[in-house]
Amino acid sequence: MRLLLDTHVLLWWLNGDTRLRPAARRAIERPGWRRFVSAASIWEMTLKLAVGKLALPPHFGDLFAREPFEPLAVTAAHALRTADLPPVHRDPFDRLLVAQCLVEGLTLVTADERLLGYSIPTLRA
Repeated sequence: MRLLLDTHVLLWWLNGDTRLRPAARRAIERPGWRRFVSAASIWEMTLKLAVGKLALPPHFGDLFAREPFEPLAVTAAHALRTADLPPVHRDPFDRLLVAQCLVEGLTLVTADERLLGYSIPTLRA
């Protein structure tokens, strides 16, 4: 299984937040499964940090580097795929994650109910 963590799921994971469902936590921990974090999620977090809408854990970069996550770059194919998506969700970062799932064959780990309206595999966080 190849998982793509939604931005809030990454933050919940790093903070040990109890909002992350046990089944999602087990899936992220499961040996042999690949876990991806999109560059779009890192960009979204830094933008929210810059405008005061988000506080990152102390030493976020160090915390992130120690986790078993693989970075997923944003490519032209991902960006182009967003044009084909129905207007289920307006957030450009979430639309990009959906496009990455479609292009790369990933399962999105999310608690965002709106993202369930897309035809992608999801795992409820």
